[in-house]
Amino acid sequence: GTVKESGEKHKGSVEIPNLSEENEVDDTEINVSKKKGEGDVLKDLMRTEGTTKVREALRDYLKALKTEFTLGMILPTKAPGGQELATERKPSGSTVQDSVTPQSLDMVGVKIPTVRIHMREVFNSPADELYSIFTKKELVQKFSKCPAVIEAEKGGKLQMFEGCVSGEYTELVPSQRIVLKWRCRSWPDEHYATVALTFQDLVAQSELELECKGVPVSHEESTRQCWKKQYFEEIHILLQQSKDNME
Repeated sequence: GTVKESGEKHKGSVEIPNLSEENEVDDTEINVSKKKGEGDVLKDLMRTEGTTKVREALRDYLKALKTEFTLGMILPTKAPGGQELATERKPSGSTVQDSVTPQSLDMVGVKIPTVRIHMREVFNSPADELYSIFTKKELVQKFSKCPAVIEAEKGGKLQMFEGCVSGEYTELVPSQRIVLKWRCRSWPDEHYATVALTFQDLVAQSELELECKGVPVSHEESTRQCWKKQYFEEIHILLQQSKDNME
């Protein structure tokens, strides 16, 4: 955490020793500790408001576990031989039950049930212009209405919406395709989805296909709304404004 007034950063941890779906979340013990030094204001904040946020996340997590259990999809926490933990739920609409790689399991410490989101959107612009809106800092800041970090190269960083969204560019094919490691700040620590954006030219328009793999089950709807409201709708507005200015 960072103390706003001084800008100093401090490290600490939150431990939940006895999490069980048999007990009420409000009765679950949550221990907050901090490394020696100043910054006790952060420790106090985590013990009050922070604990409330942790309990909210626990409720979502336990709810997701119960949902998966009823579908017969709870698997061992550790995948034997480094295999990927796979599930066998048939696609429903544009959402598909997905899997979590062992790397994600090790980072988070628990298996996280995830889904894959698939969306398509048509924009009144050629594919190269739409591609630029996702890769040029000034254009990203125009539609997001916030300062952004956009390093549009393989391994380059991405940060938008005041840090609510962050990630890394892993593949860029100009005017055709962008692949990202992508996460929302509210997701479990170090858990990333893989986002693939594919651009297709149409007559006087272009189609954007979004595939987002590895979205936590409990964040499916909020992630879908993020792309619809904060990305797609705002990009439509930006394109219309550009057209109006040209006319």
